Amino acid sequence: MDVPVHKIDIRAATETDVPQLRELIELSVRRLQAGDYTPAQIEGALGHALGLDTQLVADRTYFIAEIRDADGAMQMVACGGWSNRKTLFGSDGGPNRQSDLLDPKTDAAKIRAIFVHPDFARRGIGSLILKHCEDVAAAAGFTRLEMGSTLTGVPLYKLKGYVERERIDIPLPNGEVLPVVKMTKEL
Repeated sequence: MDVPVHKIDIRAATETDVPQLRELIELSVRRLQAGDYTPAQIEGALGHALGLDTQLVADRTYFIAEIRDADGAMQMVACGGWSNRKTLFGSDGGPNRQSDLLDPKTDAAKIRAIFVHPDFARRGIGSLILKHCEDVAAAAGFTRLEMGSTLTGVPLYKLKGYVERERIDIPLPNGEVLPVVKMTKEL
């Protein structure tokens, strides 16, 4: 299905969206990241280093991109957010969680957990969510952004002005390691 970007609505995620968000994220990771990570890395990362952080939903900084399907119902096609908290990446069960608030004058806002439904990948929807997050973070007073990107996301983020700063190996509960790339951008 080819969807013009102008036909996509972006709204803040709510607690009632959480089960569907988890399904979308798992589908996205399993299908779109399979070229960059092994099945064992994906299994170990889901619900840990990769997944939904419900703190972003509670903070109203996690967003859903939707389209209207042929029956008139709204269909979730992507999700992503930003955070004014110190946690760089990961789900509710993820590593290095830090809920302390950031200071926009001295800290970088965190771009978090952008995932696209595989049937809608490479159509500009991830870029649309990213831009929305950047704009909202800027409106909150942040002038710098940082993220912990998957290997799959690095090419897109480089195109959008992010600079690779550091490669981090995240130990996973199943003994595997997930490479993540810390990236930054000045607004």
